[in-house]
Amino acid sequence: MQLIDVFNGDADGLCALHQLRLDEPADSELVTGPKRDISLLKRVKAEAGDRITVLDIALSKNRDALDRLLEAGAQVRYFDHHQPGDIPDHPHFEPHIDTDANVCTSLLVNQYVQGRQLAWAVVAAFGDNLADAARQAAVPLNRSAEQLAQLQSLGECLNYNGYGETLDDLFFDPADLYRQLRPFADPFAFIAESPAYQTLKTGYQGDMARAVAVSASEERDAGRIFMLPAEKWARRISGVFGNQLAVESPAQAHAVLTAKPEGGYVVSVRAPLAAKSGADELCSQFDSGGGRKGAAGINHLPESDLGRFIASFYTIYK
Repeated sequence: MQLIDVFNGDADGLCALHQLRLDEPADSELVTGPKRDISLLKRVKAEAGDRITVLDIALSKNRDALDRLLEAGAQVRYFDHHQPGDIPDHPHFEPHIDTDANVCTSLLVNQYVQGRQLAWAVVAAFGDNLADAARQAAVPLNRSAEQLAQLQSLGECLNYNGYGETLDDLFFDPADLYRQLRPFADPFAFIAESPAYQTLKTGYQGDMARAVAVSASEERDAGRIFMLPAEKWARRISGVFGNQLAVESPAQAHAVLTAKPEGGYVVSVRAPLAAKSGADELCSQFDSGGGRKGAAGINHLPESDLGRFIASFYTIYK
């Protein structure tokens, strides 16, 4: 019997897996990639009796591969907060799916493990730009504002590492970063002792400084659009820059378009934090687009679709 863990390479996927394996220690095959590499189940080969856990990747983008694995006799449990499409009804399928805009996958796993690894769920919620949900979940931890700020920084840095066109853009392969998290039951110990955290924090601060120097290319009362160049730092910072913009101006929607070397753009959209809706609706209008109500993206927006995207952005957010 194989044990296979399939997880998104961002803070939510990393911390979801970390919670589960702290609670259910086991060695497993790891399947992951950059945050936008969400069609991960197609890389999984499994047989009858194999056990697969899937964390923080949209079921709708993996349905054919999921059906194949279930038909092969594998058992699959699935934790996610993205729009799933039709959810299979199968004796070997165990779904834990909630698309509420204030829920992330790690908060679902936190419920599953009955709060035994709560601090890591809080880290993930901060990383997923769910600061209010993170602080609410953190109440039983009885931590100071300074300590919560440390958990927020860790979440943002883990999330930052997930963004990039390829693994070469990232500071760490998410599978390697998970292995560095694995010895630490306490996130404060990871913050204090891990060289990886210091590497990510330094990179985050440097890349963010370059991003905040960029002015909006389109700015209206309802929202702002930013264009970043086809450079590694821009690909790494695109998503967390969108998160920061949303926090700074919670009544506005934001889009960050990062140019791709071969042409076109990677797009990150953040709905107004004051009304978390519309991001998935906007991005799903375009090929390779999807996400959730509060935050969504497009993996490849052709230059020919740029005008349509801007028009759609200001149609939904007006």
